[in-house]
Amino acid sequence: MEKTSKTGSQTSATKIKAYEDVARQTDAHPQPQEETPQPPPPESAPGERTGAPPSGEAVDLAEQLAAAQAEAKTNYDRFLRTSAELENVRKRCDRELRDFRRYANETILKELLPVVDTLERAMVSDAGDDPVARSILEGVDLTLKELGRVLERFSVTPVSAVGALFDPTFHQAVSRKETDSHPEGTVVEEYQKGYLLHDRLLRPAMVVVAAAPAS
Repeated sequence: MEKTSKTGSQTSATKIKAYEDVARQTDAHPQPQEETPQPPPPESAPGERTGAPPSGEAVDLAEQLAAAQAEAKTNYDRFLRTSAELENVRKRCDRELRDFRRYANETILKELLPVVDTLERAMVSDAGDDPVARSILEGVDLTLKELGRVLERFSVTPVSAVGALFDPTFHQAVSRKETDSHPEGTVVEEYQKGYLLHDRLLRPAMVVVAAAPAS
């Protein structure tokens, strides 16, 4: 029994000594530590450039930017001009439509004026004591007044003539009359009445203009 105990003790001492030798060797020659693997750098997207572009490429980009800005300014100026032209066209169309509405009846109203002239000349005649003639003149007078109301309803007004200064815009001189009772250039007689449609001349007045007497 004693021999067995000694043998076991020697075996344990031998194992301890072997462990100590391995520990010394590990301390003398440490094993390299395993490095933690680093994630790979992110891949660049297709067409994506990294870093500062070369100087030549930067110049090219600057030129492209300047050209794009110039083109944008040109297009904006063209847009402004087109907008202004469209606005002018719209205003002109509105004005033409307004004038058309105001003067759409100009032709037919102008054709009615000779009828009015004829009726006015008929009213100048003297019926005397003839009851038939008086009845006719009364009918002419009623017709003339009705035509006058129609013309007034469509904004047809007579042109001022007798006593006014001659105005070639509204008057048509057919003769001159020497007189010292009216200032020179004054309308002294009216052969045919003139008319306005709104502010437009429908027919000029045919007049006689005063002239200074010959000395």
